[in-house]
Parts: sequence; C-alpha cells; structure tokens
Amino acid sequence: MRKKRVRQIFEQLEVLDAGAKGKAIAKAPDGRIIFVSNAVPGDIIDVITTKKRKAYFEGLATQFHRLSEKRTNPRCEHFGVCGGCKWQDMGYEHQLYYKQKEVVNNLRRIGHLEFADSLPILACEEQYEYRNKLEFSFSDNRWLTPEEIEKAQKIHDRNAIGFHIPGMWDKILDIRHCHLQKSPSNEIRLAIKQFAVEKGISFYSPRNRSGLLRNLMIRTSSTGQLMVLLQFFEDNPEAREDLLESIAGKFPEITSLQYVINGKANDTIYDLEIQCFKGQDHIFEQMEDLKFRITAKSFYQTNSDQALVLYKVVREFADLTGSETVYDLYTGTGTIALFLAKQANRVIGIDAVPDAIRSADFNANHNNIDNTRFFSGDMKDIFNESFIDKNGSPDLIITDPPRDGMHKKVVDQILKLGPPKIVYVSCNSATQARDLALMKEVYEIKKIQPVDMFPQTHHVENVVLLEKRNP
Repeated sequence: MRKKRVRQIFEQLEVLDAGAKGKAIAKAPDGRIIFVSNAVPGDIIDVITTKKRKAYFEGLATQFHRLSEKRTNPRCEHFGVCGGCKWQDMGYEHQLYYKQKEVVNNLRRIGHLEFADSLPILACEEQYEYRNKLEFSFSDNRWLTPEEIEKAQKIHDRNAIGFHIPGMWDKILDIRHCHLQKSPSNEIRLAIKQFAVEKGISFYSPRNRSGLLRNLMIRTSSTGQLMVLLQFFEDNPEAREDLLESIAGKFPEITSLQYVINGKANDTIYDLEIQCFKGQDHIFEQMEDLKFRITAKSFYQTNSDQALVLYKVVREFADLTGSETVYDLYTGTGTIALFLAKQANRVIGIDAVPDAIRSADFNANHNNIDNTRFFSGDMKDIFNESFIDKNGSPDLIITDPPRDGMHKKVVDQILKLGPPKIVYVSCNSATQARDLALMKEVYEIKKIQPVDMFPQTHHVENVVLLEKRNP
C-alpha cells in the first residue's frame, strides 16, 4: 500500500531570503530550510509543506500575518497562476539585490572561488514589455481557474492559447494580456484565437496528439520589424491558408509570416523546414551600427536593449588592442563576434546550430566585416587540436554557453590552450561556478558583472573576466 504523505503546518515564520529558482526561504523550528513559492522576504507567514526532503521542505504560504515592505502590486492579472514573472510582487530594487546576491553566493559556495566582490548589477530600464520573442502554446483543454471550478458550471469554451502551467506539460493557461512583449503581440495572439474559434479550427490536444493549431511564436525587433511563426500539428492546407490570410490582412505590419508542420512528439523546430507564407523569411535587429539577420531558428538575446548593455560589458572586459585572435564559443548568430570584430585582428565563432552559423556568415557580409570566420559543430567535438592548428591559437576566448554550461571536454581544451584572458558570459551562475571551479588553479577572477536581462523573474546574466595566473 502506498504510504500517505503527511503535510506539516508551520506558523508565524519570517521569510528570510530569496533563493534558487526564485523561491523564498524560511526556516522550520528544527532549522531546516523551507522553500516557499508564494512569499516575499520580510513576510510573516503560516506554511503548509508540499514536499519533505532530508535537508529541506517545500511549501506554500497559507496565511500572511504581516506583509513585507519589499512587496509591490503585480501588474499582470495572471500572476500567481502563470509560470512566468514570479517576482512581480517584489519591488524592482529588491529583485536586483537578490539577483546579485545569488550570483555571488553561487560563485563562492558552488565554485569555492576567491574574488573581491562583484560590480553592482546593471538594471534594466524597461521592467515590462522588454522581450523580443515569446512562444505560446495552443490547447483544446485549457487550465481552469479555481473560481471557474468552484462555480461548477459547464464550460463550453476550453480552447486556450497561452503558457504552460508550471510542472504540467499538458495544461495551458489561456492568456488574455501578457505584459512581456510590446504591441501588437497581444492583439495578434487574440485575433488568431478568435478566428480559429469562429471557423472551428481545432486546437492541439497534447494527450491525444491531435488538432491543427500547436504553437505560436512572435518576434519583434529594435528596427520595428515583426515575425510571426505558426506551428501546425496536422497538414490542412485550406484551414491553414484561411488563417494565415486573415492574419496578413489584419496585421499588414508583419514583416515575416511563416509556418511549419510539426507532427513530432515535441514542438522543437530546428530539424524542420520552415515555410514563408508572406514577406521575407527573416527580420533584422540593430545594435549600434550593426544589423543582424534573425530567422525563425536563430538565437538572439531576448531583451534587445539589455543585450547591448551586456555586450558592452564583454567589450570592456575584452579590452582588445586590434592585434588579437579571438574565439567566440557558442556564437549563435555571431552577435558578440561581430560586435568585437572591429577591435580584433580576427574572430573565430563556433556554434552547434547550422542555421545560426549561416546567419552569422550573412551578418558578417551584410555589415562588411571580413575578419570573422564561423564554423558549425558540436562544441566538444569541433573545438579540438586540429581546429586550433587550422585557425590559430586564441589570445582571448569569449564563451557564452547554454544554461547547462560547458562540457568538461571544452573546459579541458580551454585549459590546454591557456589564453591570457577569458570572458565567460552565463545565464546560469550555478553552472558557471562549476566551470570556473575547474579553471581556478590556472585562472583568477578579475571582474564580475551581473546584468539584469529579465525583470520580474529570478533570472540574471553574469559576465566574469578571467586572467591567467603568473606561473
């Protein structure tokens, strides 16, 4: 027989801190940590536990005896249900404090790294409507709010287009208004839903793996251009063309209207052929005097304004003289490589996504930059002795890996090369700390600069300058 989980209740606890994944931290009477998902540091709360582990609990605040002075009113009507923007109820200045604290704690506690301190975190000027890319999922069985369930009335419209409920792969919250992306993002999403409902176009069922409408991606750019990509699970040319013509007619400002048929188990598009319905198959982003072509598969920092702030930090840390060979690992569409190219002798970019490398080559040509070369391949395989022999040993390595950090083979190769300087850009200071720990005998930390790219969330970018120790 399965053992019944016993929940515990703790009363009158003070929330002491904000920790990993944005959860608040309180302490049980026996000293064990309690991670609370719906509180703010400074609150006095009662907590009911939802998980029990040897060293900690997870729980929910059930009653608030005192509200923290760090609180503010969330702007979004979906706050608390939607999985995004979990820090909307905390003042922005306090968000910045806890982000910087997490970076420093991760580097010291996970990496056991020595450094004086980090530079003050760079705040984001726009605290809402800062994202240039959003992806929405369709569902024929939307998430019901507690109020709807309590009414016990039959609900006829179960279609949704929105975001996944945290931890539930098949539950979609229907979003009425999202504050993360500028207009006309909301208007496009709502118009698509209205047309589909009126015309009886089916929404995707993740459980039954059926239905037509599966996913929607909207990209805006600093140049004012707009990309819309619809993902269809089934191939129904008549319904598809009716919907796409409707979107094109209502939103003539769309620069790139595309679609893809995806009958796979997952909704990734990197191995699929994208079809351009109207306009061009790309949009442009601009950074200083550079323009970057962005395709449906391209990676580009999702906060355009703050990306410029981030890359200026990289450029400052690099402190190039014009004679250096620079390697830009995980280059994406070549944004950092091209941003630094004027100050370097040559820049070598590597990325695993062939489409990104094609865009990097295009961007170099488009911006009349002739001292860059870009290569596609799995980093741990392509970044080897033969590659170095052909392209030269680097004076500086820039690395901006995904959240999982660098493969150990890549770290080993960097250590073998031993360039005088490394600039490590990371969206996950925990894996960054792990990687830096592997290099700390050879390199010392000179500067640390957190950059806030994602207000209202716990996420933070961090840039670390490493210099080789004297023998």
